[in-house]
Amino acid sequence: MTQQRAVIAGVSGREPKLDEDTYTAPTSVVVGAVTMGPGSSLWYGAVMRGDCEAITLGEGSNIQDNCTVHADPGFPTHIGAGVSVGHNAVLHGCTVEDDVLVGMSATVLNGAVIGAGSLVAAHALVPQGMQVPPGSLVAGVPAKIKRELTSEEHEGIKANAAAYRHLARGHRDEFSPVQD
Repeated sequence: MTQQRAVIAGVSGREPKLDEDTYTAPTSVVVGAVTMGPGSSLWYGAVMRGDCEAITLGEGSNIQDNCTVHADPGFPTHIGAGVSVGHNAVLHGCTVEDDVLVGMSATVLNGAVIGAGSLVAAHALVPQGMQVPPGSLVAGVPAKIKRELTSEEHEGIKANAAAYRHLARGHRDEFSPVQD
């Protein structure tokens, strides 16, 4: 069995820049103007496509399985440090500040800003241009601000990002495809 690798490629003169301490899972895709910071990770089936605008993934952040991160002209995507983006989420031309958890299957659209220390609930749809204050819980379709997060919830967000940093090291260092 041939070991699969992530697809990491430039397009239209836009090249990815990955820190040496990143983890890109087999079957993940990084194309174009994508910068991945130290300790960041991109998981199985996830795609970061910086063909129209730049995408930045901050230190220690993780983009989990089957997520899509893209940007439109005039709407770069910036993901801060310590961010966890849950399975199947879509981030499109938005800003996600530090220490945020974006729940599974959530969508954040062009021009939206998710303030530091916030939680976007699973399946939420954050509409274009929405400004989420720091430390908020947002949920629903369309997303609405529900309340401020508790200190325990803030700690949970940080613990989730730390757990993914640990998990990424294990996958990077010990991944072993089964031979046919």
